[in-house]
Amino acid sequence: MRLRLERARLMGFKDCASQILDTRMAKTPEAVYSLLDQIWAPAVKKANEEIEDIRTEMKKDGLTCEPEGWDYMYYSERARKAKYDFDEEKMSEYLEINNVLKGVFYTANKLYGVTFKDVTAELPAYEKTANAWEVYDKDSTLLAVFYSDYYPRDGKGAGAWCTSFRGQQYDGDKRVEPVVVNVCSMTPPSADRPALQTIDNVQTMFHEFGHALHAFMRDVHYNAVGSVERDFVELPSQINEHWAFEPEVLAVYAKHYKTGEPMPKELLEKYNSCSKYGQGFATVEYLAASYVDMDLHVLTDVPADLDVMAFEAKKLEERGIPRQIRPRYSVTNFKHTMGGGYTAGYYSYIWAEVLDCDAFDAFVETGDIFNQEVAARFRKYVLTPGGIDDGMTMYRNFRGADPKIDGLLRKRGLK
Repeated sequence: MRLRLERARLMGFKDCASQILDTRMAKTPEAVYSLLDQIWAPAVKKANEEIEDIRTEMKKDGLTCEPEGWDYMYYSERARKAKYDFDEEKMSEYLEINNVLKGVFYTANKLYGVTFKDVTAELPAYEKTANAWEVYDKDSTLLAVFYSDYYPRDGKGAGAWCTSFRGQQYDGDKRVEPVVVNVCSMTPPSADRPALQTIDNVQTMFHEFGHALHAFMRDVHYNAVGSVERDFVELPSQINEHWAFEPEVLAVYAKHYKTGEPMPKELLEKYNSCSKYGQGFATVEYLAASYVDMDLHVLTDVPADLDVMAFEAKKLEERGIPRQIRPRYSVTNFKHTMGGGYTAGYYSYIWAEVLDCDAFDAFVETGDIFNQEVAARFRKYVLTPGGIDDGMTMYRNFRGADPKIDGLLRKRGLK
């Protein structure tokens, strides 16, 4: 922290966050705090409601003590089942991975007209479970090559990400197609079951493919303007998640792995009813980490004896965090901000969520979530130009206005 502050001052900034944010959409620490503060109060309110549900469940076990952090997940899940009677395992029976991928491809085709040709047998692969597709634009020109690498294996990192074997570039006047890969750790098939996925895994597949679409459609001549700001980069991925459980898309891919029957309407309704439950906890634990990231990087003096855990606890207590909830990552285990490229930037996920919810509203407002005119604008102003312009300028070009926070609050059940 001291070295980062020293570097910022050498560059003429008062603190590290100001230096980092100068080249991001947010621009200033004040803008980041303003966003976090707008979400914090309704998130804490919702989390306290969830804690009251936990107290109710604990009383059923004869417990009259106050809930602690280690009680949260167990009793929260019990409360969710008591309220909604939703069985996620039952839903997974309709989420076989190859079918889900059909839904991913269907969504891309309906929005942008792209088509996919399976060329796994023709192209080299570094892993036997990887698959390859040629991606064709709506005018039948080759747009990109896409690889999927979905299953865990020894030596493979956990989590999910999108990367490129070759980025989009130009050779003279000729566009060179990118070669893009989605790497995930999905549930593999077993002896008696195909690769049935959790709800989170399905959302991850749509999310990472949103990054892939961004890579497919980028069309820039100069590497220096090929990349977007850190707090813009999650917009293409997160907006793609919005289609994952839309009825029209589910009708394409959500088939029972034994019978082939479509997902019952009642099961989907139960999922929709309970999908926002627990968002108080999820939002507070995320925001808590985002606040601490910012609080550290706006320091203008870093004492030699700074106790980072005490610093974290004091800052969060001042903001009124429920004592049962801790930050998603504590400082000493916060890889994102200490070395993972999200220095003064962990807020980026929810910043992008404000954008993606507002952008999806642009489709919803037309009465057609596959509105071709809106999709064409999104492609033109968001997916294609790389970092040729400031991210907020590109967003305004698409939306015609600044993003509003209302869509995010609705999506998370905080409004």
